[in-house]
Amino acid sequence: MRRFVLASNVQLAAGKLTPSKGRFSQELCSARRYSSPANAPVPFFKGLPSFVKIVEVGPRDGLQSEKQIVSTANKVDLVNRLSKTGLRTVETTAFVSSKWVPQMEDAAKVLGGIERDPAVSYPVLVPNLEGLRRAINAGAQEISIFSAASETFSKKNTNCSIEDGFRRFADVSVAAKEAGVKVRGYVSCVLGCPYEGNIPASRVVEVVSRLHEMGCYEISLGDTIGVGTPDKARAMAAAVGGAIGAERVAVHFHDTYGQGLANVLACLDLGGTIVDAAVAGLGGCPYAPGASGNLATEDLVYMLDGLGVETGVDLNR
Repeated sequence: MRRFVLASNVQLAAGKLTPSKGRFSQELCSARRYSSPANAPVPFFKGLPSFVKIVEVGPRDGLQSEKQIVSTANKVDLVNRLSKTGLRTVETTAFVSSKWVPQMEDAAKVLGGIERDPAVSYPVLVPNLEGLRRAINAGAQEISIFSAASETFSKKNTNCSIEDGFRRFADVSVAAKEAGVKVRGYVSCVLGCPYEGNIPASRVVEVVSRLHEMGCYEISLGDTIGVGTPDKARAMAAAVGGAIGAERVAVHFHDTYGQGLANVLACLDLGGTIVDAAVAGLGGCPYAPGASGNLATEDLVYMLDGLGVETGVDLNR
């Protein structure tokens, strides 16, 4: 997985790696044979969970901002390879307008082309009822919906207010439940907004609570522009966990200032055990100036291995 850092940003996005030519070889994609620095918890970290579920968002959140179109075959191959590392959730694609996110135009082909592992969930992002319809027709069994803690960012990202977004997603949530499709939620700009600056935790709690009432079984808290620091991340996650239960909370950090791992560590003893990450630190946001890549999955696994926290992910696969 570590060597994917070199491959994904340059060769994958440029279409230079093709499964038919064998260039996605184990030599290229596998991690170097690193061992974790320790296999027991470090004594001064108290209350760490025994297991953390990693939600891999690289194929969707990671690729959506890539300007060069990645081939459908390469996207399918990426999802298949990630599924074999021990990850139990791989967000696969997004059923959004290709006008606004051309990278996701082949969403149905990608979801229909992957080799599904019964032990792995393959959620997809949907923005509205039309996206849900397309996702279900393509075989989706879990979807993600999204809101924001910033009114300005919501209008930039979805062309509607937070309130209008809730009305839209209320219909999506009801229809998904009727179809037996699980619903996960995202909240953007939980620690800062490129347009509004600091975001109060109370506003995040309000948005999260409404998504929870709407039926989201799990809600991911996104530091979209990566401005959070451990103290702020911990306070925000604690406030949200107190409102809906820590077991329903996922954290999603971008690594703009290198704070991603520190922010995760600051939140680990709060009762939550879910962390979003992207292979090779892929990602960003087209509607958030200054947003850099996501926290790298391989860095997260390496840290958790060293702390004696199980993830089920094998870095050498």
